[in-house]
Amino acid sequence: MKLTRTLVVCAALGSLPAMAQKWEFGAGAGGGFYTASDITSAAGTAKAKIGTNLAASAWVGNNKAGKWGGEFRYDYQRGPLQLKQGSTEASFGAESHAIHYDFLYHFAESEAPVRPFVAVGGGLKAYRGTGEEALFQPLSKIALLTKAQDLTAMVSVGAGFKMQLSRRTQLRIDVHDYMTPFPKQVITPAVGATGGSWIHDIVPMVGISFTN
Repeated sequence: MKLTRTLVVCAALGSLPAMAQKWEFGAGAGGGFYTASDITSAAGTAKAKIGTNLAASAWVGNNKAGKWGGEFRYDYQRGPLQLKQGSTEASFGAESHAIHYDFLYHFAESEAPVRPFVAVGGGLKAYRGTGEEALFQPLSKIALLTKAQDLTAMVSVGAGFKMQLSRRTQLRIDVHDYMTPFPKQVITPAVGATGGSWIHDIVPMVGISFTN
């Protein structure tokens, strides 16, 4: 968990300049939906992906007047590593942690009761296998699901809206697409196997945020 603590500390330190201005702090929950990637070896082709499960996020952002803003976010997700070929399937517990900075453009001024926005940014995402390793794993001649850790670059794009509930409280609904290279340390292709391109993690989320 040393990497997890480092990511959280970096996010907190990075948020300090934003807190010196007008700021927004919030948290939300939703689900993560990953795209699959084919891995091919002499033993055939299998679909590799991460299963749908809980996603949660916390953010601190610059909520300045006007239409531009930005925020640091920490994201946590659960979801098993999965490998499937026909009726044969392998599964392995996993989780991920990410930190990123997003630039936000709002389509309404800060005083508006509803503020649609789009977001784009980037950061780092750590995938971590948490399952119990076994002597035999199905489809291991194609790829192996491992109790390892994979730190990758991440691109973030998203859209949503903020609805003013009170003077300092907002309801926030958004959806993000978090894109990373395929995590080949936790889903490791067999020797000679090919495949595993960038994957998309679609995360719809509902949250509450507070402003000063």
